[in-house]
Amino acid sequence: MRPLRAGIATAAVCAALGAAPPAPAALAPLPARMADTGGGSQLITAEAPRASSTRGTVTWWDRHGDGSWTKAGSAVARFGAKGLVEGARRRQGTNTTPAGLYALPFAFGNAAAPGGTALPYRRVHRASWWCQDNDARSYNRWTEPRPRDCRATESEHLADYPVQYAHALVVGFNYDRPVHGRGAGIFLHVNGRGATAGCVSVPRAELRRILTWVRPGRAPHLAIGTSGGATALTRY
Repeated sequence: MRPLRAGIATAAVCAALGAAPPAPAALAPLPARMADTGGGSQLITAEAPRASSTRGTVTWWDRHGDGSWTKAGSAVARFGAKGLVEGARRRQGTNTTPAGLYALPFAFGNAAAPGGTALPYRRVHRASWWCQDNDARSYNRWTEPRPRDCRATESEHLADYPVQYAHALVVGFNYDRPVHGRGAGIFLHVNGRGATAGCVSVPRAELRRILTWVRPGRAPHLAIGTSGGATALTRY
């Protein structure tokens, strides 16, 4: 169709073309478009534009009695330095963030829990470690103190990260029945200087807001994924 000539009155254009078509319906909130949200009434989504992205958005949502979802807050997020990968295909040490839907077992931090935090919260001490040793029985577990079969060189000494682990939520990736070699120590934590080694990170102030918002009785979950493709959030 040729473009309309400049100078034609708006009324004449309307008369010639008829009423404007109705605007498309607003896209439903992201949780309403997902196959599974964990069955609870609280959901955190960590969405990246594509699988190779290291930046995206974390949004937290409330589900109401009528089944509708509304946004409670959002923050700029960082992902693994090598982007995202399907959780079941992830390998330890690849600096990838595992896409999928996960429970949030507990929170921890070098700093005290923000007032109003309801999720179980463990304070980090000098003896606090997260075991990532594939040969250890306590693989992908908080240990205090570090057991003999969990090598320090293959684990994280949580007190050594006062910025990133000022506050953190444990992500239930590979947690209930750990598969050795798939990955350990995946958290939603405070931003460092850049991309993560596989975790999701947000600014400290936003994570404190999330901690005071989460309620265990509402079965909160974290969904990690992309806007489209094989790791799209709508698949979960």
